[in-house]
Amino acid sequence: MDSLVPYLVAIVPTIVVAAFFYVIITRMIEGDRRERLAQSKFEADEDRRRSAADAGAGAAGNAPADDITETPGDAGATDGNRP
Repeated sequence: MDSLVPYLVAIVPTIVVAAFFYVIITRMIEGDRRERLAQSKFEADEDRRRSAADAGAGAAGNAPADDITETPGDAGATDGNRP
């Protein structure tokens, strides 16, 4: 029995670290999966909202409010100070 203790003392920390590593990696992968799922749901909702807004604006003949092609800083782009 005395000859077994040094081997257990050597292997137990390795097993504990391996288990800790497994738990951390598993949670990282699970978190990434949940984040990707939430992102895809968000993008689907945004696409649905935009297509509904485009359909409503197209029927009325107006441009959708989200279709802004010019930022406030672009209004004076022809003054020669910017490329």
